[in-house]
Amino acid sequence: MPAAGVPQCVHEMVAAQAARTPDRIAVGFAGTTLTYRQLDRAADALAIRLREAGVRGGAVVAVVLGRTPDLIVTLTAILKAGGAYLYLDPAEPHAQRSRIVRDARTRFAVVGVDFLDHAPEVAHVLPLDRDMAALAESGGTEPAGGAGRPLHPDTPAYVCYTSGSTGEPKGVVVSHHAIWRLIHRPTWIEVRDDDVFLQLTRVGFDVSTFEIWMPLVKGCRLALAPTGHADLEEIVATVRAEKVTVLWLTTGLFHKIVTHHLDGLAGVRHLLAGGDVLSPAHVQRVMSAYPGMVFTNGYGPTENTTFSTCWTTSRISTAPRVPIGVPIDGSTAAVLDDRLLPVPPGEVGELWVGGHGVATGYLNRPGATAEKFVADCDPAAPPGSRMYRTGDLARWSEDGTLDFLGRADRQVKIRGYRVELSTVEVELAAQPEVEQAAALTYTDGAGDTSLLAYVAVGQQVDPADFGTFGVTLRERLQEVFPAHLVPRAVIVLQDIPLNPNGKVDRSALPTKIPRNVWNDYVEPRDPTEELLVTIWSDALDVEPIGVEDNFFELGGHSLLAAELLAELHHHFDVKLPARTLFLRPTIADLAEELRRRGAASGADREATNAGTR
Repeated sequence: MPAAGVPQCVHEMVAAQAARTPDRIAVGFAGTTLTYRQLDRAADALAIRLREAGVRGGAVVAVVLGRTPDLIVTLTAILKAGGAYLYLDPAEPHAQRSRIVRDARTRFAVVGVDFLDHAPEVAHVLPLDRDMAALAESGGTEPAGGAGRPLHPDTPAYVCYTSGSTGEPKGVVVSHHAIWRLIHRPTWIEVRDDDVFLQLTRVGFDVSTFEIWMPLVKGCRLALAPTGHADLEEIVATVRAEKVTVLWLTTGLFHKIVTHHLDGLAGVRHLLAGGDVLSPAHVQRVMSAYPGMVFTNGYGPTENTTFSTCWTTSRISTAPRVPIGVPIDGSTAAVLDDRLLPVPPGEVGELWVGGHGVATGYLNRPGATAEKFVADCDPAAPPGSRMYRTGDLARWSEDGTLDFLGRADRQVKIRGYRVELSTVEVELAAQPEVEQAAALTYTDGAGDTSLLAYVAVGQQVDPADFGTFGVTLRERLQEVFPAHLVPRAVIVLQDIPLNPNGKVDRSALPTKIPRNVWNDYVEPRDPTEELLVTIWSDALDVEPIGVEDNFFELGGHSLLAAELLAELHHHFDVKLPARTLFLRPTIADLAEELRRRGAASGADREATNAGTR
């Protein structure tokens, strides 16, 4: 488990690389470059200004900058000064930045001149108003053993805010030692002198730790993607223009680029992806297109410094799932049951991760830290070692690799069966027309829980055929899955929304289920049928509903039928027998039954009264 060597601070490793290759390009962005010498000197000069402001001893320094060489110099300078950087995205709402600053209790900020109106409310704001190349020429070399330098690798290096599964942002404190364990001598990736890494993810997302510091410590070139949320065309254009050879993509972006821009990965030597369950079909597609490519599925929570386990391969696999591999250098992993005992291979349990990558804890939250970072539960570590409880489900495979099954809080019970949503997502993503899939639980008005699935098809299916195609996909699932795993509906979309971190934004998925029955749509013809359509739509969450549509084919069941009959009693002042919907399962039939019983809605009565005036 221990990574070989004596841990070092990140900026010390960058400075050592600058001494070895001072004239090599360190950072490139939109045609501008910084050499390692310029990067190191500019960071030294800025570090002096930070120390003069009082930064030292792991003090948290907020950073509000776009993705430019200035940002890389600033992060390096904060580490040199002895601080820990906290990136605040200028694109985020001001209230969100303010809340994070208050929670972090930071007193310092470095702000770009273009973002002075985004400056957080702190005591010391340092405007970054000088060109980095000019700053490098201004001198200010940091003396060896300077007063602002962290005295120990366990000093905090950065704070990364994550909402986790609770929705409440918490600051994860990561030390220099944890970053050193990630980048010192990795055996899961071969880094070459001529490699070009792309910094694509938000710097407030922990994968940026790998993207930024791995190349700068290894003497490679760091290429910066355009500031902001780049679209697929911009990403592919940057990969080509910068001749990127090592590229990390979140699962969502990976699926989209493999589907739409597979040719854009031609120059990539090592492709990494992760953050969610990967589609085996997409991995097979990219590996078939580029036989010489190395692929890594990287897994890890923010609380364990980017990667906990990795599966690296150069072979095409036909396995039904993409494993997350084995613990990386300096890390451990255990699959435990509710009693914190290891489960046998093949059985599902909760994944715990340990080793030198485990974060210090949550900033200013000792209670949350004690709950999630637990000592003496790592069967492979010395007494006193801490592990982080990921909240993810996994199992050990027979070949000794880990299979990632998704969040424990996404494992649900459907009709008494325990269901892993990733099982449905992987099967749907394997369909030839499907680019991406997401599954959610749905609870109807009667309290019955079922599955809903969403698929993105891009331009491969005509929008006019989305409803029919959703029915087709559901029928395909019925052929391979037991009933409890078949979604109530498969909702077809042109695209599935991603959040700024490149993961599926499940909160942005539509809540109404599109009509997905075989018969033609027939619109309501009078006020009674119009009211029934509204009542059915609210109860079933289906839109639109035709008057010839069958209640049970729309997703209705006996419990929901009872709820619906109670609602009809309220609106029509008539009590219908429980068997009514089984005998008259369409709105047209039901409206006829209501009229036969002399029941009329308020709208009907008003229409009748108006006609007799």
